Amino acid sequence: MTYQNLTFVTYRDTYFENADHTLVDVRSKMEFQQGHVPHAINIPLNELPNRLSEIESNQSVVVICASGNRSQSGADIIAKAGFQHVYNLQGGTMIWMMNNLPLARS
Repeated sequence: MTYQNLTFVTYRDTYFENADHTLVDVRSKMEFQQGHVPHAINIPLNELPNRLSEIESNQSVVVICASGNRSQSGADIIAKAGFQHVYNLQGGTMIWMMNNLPLARS
């Protein structure tokens, strides 16, 4: 299986308000706490292979990081694990912030 790239515009318009997906933020816990796209779950990239069970397998999975590099690796790991609809959010959290879209902090 492979993943597809997704622009932030497509994510915002198609997925953001739709609960039928899982947004996986693969940044470090500290990066995540400083600000993340609302509704994201944090599974750092280095922990991802051991935490795949935390991701809903019957939903689309969108993977995000700071700029889109780590999320490509994360999307690849998730897709190779057999998940069906896997997307890499291009531009990551940076493009989200540059467009003044909401961030959550935890």
